[in-house]
Amino acid sequence: MEIKFEAVKIDKPEELNVIIGQTHFIKTVEDIYELIVSSVPNAKFGLAFCEASGKCLIRAEGNDEALKKIAVGNAQAIGCGHSFLLILKDVYPINILNQLKNLSEVCNIFCATANPLEVIVAQTQSGRGIMGVIDGSSPKGIEGSEDIKWRKDLLRKIGYKL
Repeated sequence: MEIKFEAVKIDKPEELNVIIGQTHFIKTVEDIYELIVSSVPNAKFGLAFCEASGKCLIRAEGNDEALKKIAVGNAQAIGCGHSFLLILKDVYPINILNQLKNLSEVCNIFCATANPLEVIVAQTQSGRGIMGVIDGSSPKGIEGSEDIKWRKDLLRKIGYKL
């Protein structure tokens, strides 16, 4: 069986976060919607879920039409069954990630990031699947004392530490 690999670049504005995962059930669309609006009521988001059987449609939800459009466009480019792509604004992935991982139908989370992102996709005669992601840049060194201070100050500035 021949396997073809492809790197699919995620197309999104720099300031938006994305979560990409694998799930196994159409119920995911409504469960993720409910999870976000009940966890972070001011969050804006768009969600796209790729069915792997039946009509094999991209199912979309969200509370922001522009973010839904971004999610659907990227889901079309990835084209992998049972995958989902969540585009987030006014919420960090850390605010919903544990709840998302605890949804009974979510099998895997590949990434949660605002970085430039590529999805590594494999294709066979049966279909396409996500093999992994390339999330951001490679390390350029080891943090020094000024970098440690910057990291700690940032976490306090955005409200994640006292």
